[in-house]
This record gives sequence, structure tokens and C-alpha cells, in this order.
Amino acid sequence: MAIYTKEQARKILEKALSFSTADACEITLDGSNSGNIRYARNTVSTSGQRSNQTLVVQSNFGLRSGISTIDEFDDASLEKVVKRSEELAKLSPENPEFMAPLGPQKYDVSNTFNEETANITPEFRTKVAESSIKPAGPKDVTAAGFFNDSASFNALMNSNGLFAYNKSTNLEFTVTMRTNDGTGSGWVTRDFNDASKFDATEASNVAISKAILSKEAKAIEPGKYTVILEPAASIGLLTRLFYSVDARRADEGRSFMSKEGGGTKIGEKIIDERINVYSDPLHPEVPSATFNGQGEPLKKMKWIENGVVKNLAYDRFWAKEKGVEPIPYPSNVIMEGGDASLEELIKSTKKGILVTRLWYIRGVDPQTLLFTGLTRDGTFYIENGKIKHPVKNFRFNESPIIMLNNLETLGKQVRIDGFLIPYMKIREFTFTSLSDAV
Repeated sequence: MAIYTKEQARKILEKALSFSTADACEITLDGSNSGNIRYARNTVSTSGQRSNQTLVVQSNFGLRSGISTIDEFDDASLEKVVKRSEELAKLSPENPEFMAPLGPQKYDVSNTFNEETANITPEFRTKVAESSIKPAGPKDVTAAGFFNDSASFNALMNSNGLFAYNKSTNLEFTVTMRTNDGTGSGWVTRDFNDASKFDATEASNVAISKAILSKEAKAIEPGKYTVILEPAASIGLLTRLFYSVDARRADEGRSFMSKEGGGTKIGEKIIDERINVYSDPLHPEVPSATFNGQGEPLKKMKWIENGVVKNLAYDRFWAKEKGVEPIPYPSNVIMEGGDASLEELIKSTKKGILVTRLWYIRGVDPQTLLFTGLTRDGTFYIENGKIKHPVKNFRFNESPIIMLNNLETLGKQVRIDGFLIPYMKIREFTFTSLSDAV
């Protein structure tokens, strides 16, 4: 399937909408082309390409809604899917929180599509795998990785005159390197919209170096330590903070953003004043679509400024209930950083622990955002500004709120999972026990 142009998508949506007899109708059309390669034990195991397209119709009669889906776009199929959604709507109970579709909107032009990424070939994917497998063998290391690239589009039209269209590209890469004696492990992840920014050799060499450096880790006592968190380590905790910005849960007393005695923490300082968090769909390093699934325009939005909560996200229903303007959820998150490199953070540390990655993160207390989990794939003891030796993995109990109140230094930003997150040095990070897992 080709990625439909804006006019091709509009034509299909207009035809589908012409069959509607409902009070309101919303139709989305999505499609993607993607390719991948997977390897393990220094050998490619699978590769493939996929092509998908989907049209989803939501019809409404009063407060009753019905949804139907199809992947064929001839006239008969379009009429069938619209009529099916109307049949389901008439059978459905009323939804007291139903919001009528938006009218026409104005959107910024996104920069999510990159031609080079859209044209990635099987030969390109093969070279990505080769960039991991070829250097692994001579280093006595075994590589296991996955690379996926995609080009996609999304279009939305409704009976109130709204039309939105966006196309985007993305690539994702992860690789784990294990030493052949089973005592060392290194891991790395990369993701970009623009393939020219991706260097598979650089990423693979980072994972190989960490695997070799982490061999024969030593056990040290758990406790509170100064830590340097790579973005792959901190993001697992930070996303729990970022996604606690839902205004309704805060108003109803169900989240960390709920204020004791009622209300929310908007206007309160909750973390170190050096922390600034915002979203921006037009950011050149982490671009996103400029509208959400309901067709609401997405703009640059401050969430935390100088440690103070500036905004919470209000969906359209809750905004109406509270008499405020809707504020859509962020499509990306940018946490401002500093100038220090990872090497400079290590050099400035008298005693501490470098953490590559956190995983298996589970909630302990949602009201305080306390979580537990494990380190993984390269944990190292720092002494007098140098990595002295690898250490066995830890279980931690920590909250991103406590963590960001114990901030020592913000380092440079790194893109990870579509976000921009800085390296961070944190004091008194709580490790509760050891783990024998590599």
C-alpha cells in the first residue's frame, strides 16, 4: 500500500462520510508501511515488511455511539462500514460524557516526515544488523537486536467540517550485547524520525563496550548512593511523572497531582527549580503530529516551569465540567538539560554509581509516585572521577519526585522513545537489595 496523499485520503473520507445519516459522524483513516530485521546469537533470525490500512467510523445518534472498522475502501465497503456503525449506535446505551465532534480547526504544519527514512531498503536493514554482528564476534560478545522502520499517515474527517492530515516516519533500534562467558551485558536504544541521524555502528559499539566493561561484577552493599542516570534509566520513572498530568484524576483525588484537602497542585513547587518540562510538536529533534485523535490542535505547552506545576491536561468533557479551556495531552515531552556530557558527569563524581537502564518498574504508592524495579545491562561503581569496576544489579525503591528534589547536575539531552531527556546526577538514590541477574 502506498502512503496516501492528503488529497487521496480526503477523497476516501468524503466518500465514506457521504453515506452517513447519523446526527454526527467521525471517520479516521490510517496506514503504514514498515520493515524490520531481527537477529540473535550473532545471526539474523527474521526480517520482513508490513503494510496496513484501516478506516474507523464512529456514528452518533444523540448520546449513543457505535464504532465499526474496515480495511477495504471501495464504495460498497465504505457504505457497509458506515451503516454498521449506525446500527451499533442505535443499540448502544447513552454516554453521558459524549462530546460532539469539533468543527474546522487550524493546524501547524508538522515536520514528522523524512524521505530518507521512508525509503529505507532491505539492504539498509541488513547493514544495521551487520553493524552489530560483525564487531561482536572478535570481541567474544553475542549480539541480539531489532531494527524497525516505518512510514505512516493519519487523516481525520467529521460531519462538522473538520479535516486533518499528517504523515510521519520513524525508526527504532535496540541491541543487547552479552559476553560469551555470561557475566557481562550491554544495551542501547535509538529512535529517530530522520534516518540520517542514526549510526548503527556507534550504537552497537556502545553496547559492546558496556558488555565487556560489566564482566565479573562485584557485589556492594545496597543503600543510598549518588547516581548518574542515563536517559534510558531515568525515563522509566520520569514518564510516570509526565503522565500524572491528568486534571480529572487530580481533581478527583486519585493522583500525585491531587492536593491534600481538595484541588490540584497547579502553582505548587514540587521539584528542583532547575527542572523545566514542556511539550512541542514542532521541536526539530522530537517532532510529532500537530493534532490528536479528536482533531484538537497541539501547541507548545509548559507543564513544569522552574519546578512549579504550570498546567494539567483537560480533555474536552472535563474542561466543560470545570469551565476551562481544554488542554490536550502532550504528544512528546522535552525536559531541559545542561551542558555536561556523560564523561564530565563521571569525572565530577567522587563516589557514585552509573546506571545504564532501569526495567521491570512497578508501582508501590500512586499518591507519592513511589516505584520499585531493577537496574540492568551495565551498572558501574565510580570512584574519584573514574569507573572503577562493574557492580551487581540492584533493586531500587524511588519516586521521580524525590529523585528530582535530589538533583545535583543536569547533563546534555538525549532523544529516547520520542522524548528528550538529559543525563542526570542524583544524590541519595535508594537501592534496597542486590540482584544476581546480569
